[in-house]
Amino acid sequence: MAKKIAFFNHKGGVSKTTNVFHFGWMLAEQGYKVLLVDADPQCNLTGLILSSGSFDRFEQHYLDRPDCNLKSALSPVFDGALSPLTAAPNLEIESRDGLYLLPGHLALSEYEITLTLAHELSGSVHALKNVPGAAAHLLDITADAVGADYVLIDLNPSLSSINQNLFLSSDGFIIPNSPDYFSQMAIHSLARVLPMWSSWLDRAVGHPALQDASYTLSARKPKFLGTVVQNFRLRGGDPTKGFQDQINRLFRVIDETLMPALSQSELAFSLERYSEVLGERSSGFCLGLVPDFNSLVTTSHIGSTPVFALSDEQIGSVGSVLSQNREKRGDFHDIYEKAVRQVVELLG
Repeated sequence: MAKKIAFFNHKGGVSKTTNVFHFGWMLAEQGYKVLLVDADPQCNLTGLILSSGSFDRFEQHYLDRPDCNLKSALSPVFDGALSPLTAAPNLEIESRDGLYLLPGHLALSEYEITLTLAHELSGSVHALKNVPGAAAHLLDITADAVGADYVLIDLNPSLSSINQNLFLSSDGFIIPNSPDYFSQMAIHSLARVLPMWSSWLDRAVGHPALQDASYTLSARKPKFLGTVVQNFRLRGGDPTKGFQDQINRLFRVIDETLMPALSQSELAFSLERYSEVLGERSSGFCLGLVPDFNSLVTTSHIGSTPVFALSDEQIGSVGSVLSQNREKRGDFHDIYEKAVRQVVELLG
């Protein structure tokens, strides 16, 4: 069965979607089959992949294939049609073999109320018993249909029921961050919220009303895979002093506040396991420090191609500028190659 990885932070602007796309492409480059799932109603991942610099292409998808999205795939359960879930229609990304997309939908947020009621585990849960386990089942059968090894889930920046449900259905999670004070605040918040989600799962899997559901919840809990820090500038090959100070503060919050909370709630591997994979001195359980893409980010979006996979023709520059961008492209490739290798090893 495919391993599901959630990319989650309820702080926006931390390059969550960018990292889902880059991690997924790199996994596919290494020979794995990967299903990317856009679970954010803003549909940024879908737009990044489908638009290729033109919003018309993005819009045309929903006109041509109105049922090819996460919301439509879940509708048999959430809209009460009583028909069984089937593998969701998805798109094979032509420019990268082994990479597939399950598009998002703006109206996915309409299911928040239904899922919230089902999560309350009150008397109403009998009528909604199939709702809590539906999304996990859908992603599993969709991954099986394309032979995927990994499912990468792009969650929206909120503490919504949909995020809670998909987060808890994953095998592991990555927390993208930016080197700023608000990311530190978000980590403090996650240290309180994620244990509460874990406690909810403990109650839900044992709830009598959910025992005979068609789509049951798994008691297995997702494990923290690490953080990726992005959106900072370099000087002399290292983060500038101001950014480095913020990175150090962020890592201290992760080490001293987040990790103890995750470990106590069974949302983390052993410290020995992290040391084996990430290294003894891996502050902040960091998978990668990703500096600003600068002008390459626009080229990446126009070409619907990760920065590390841009061709010379896509980069478009010449002479010394092209040489510099080639070097940057290689650096980003090394960063994501190492991060993906560590994630694969942590998940076993």
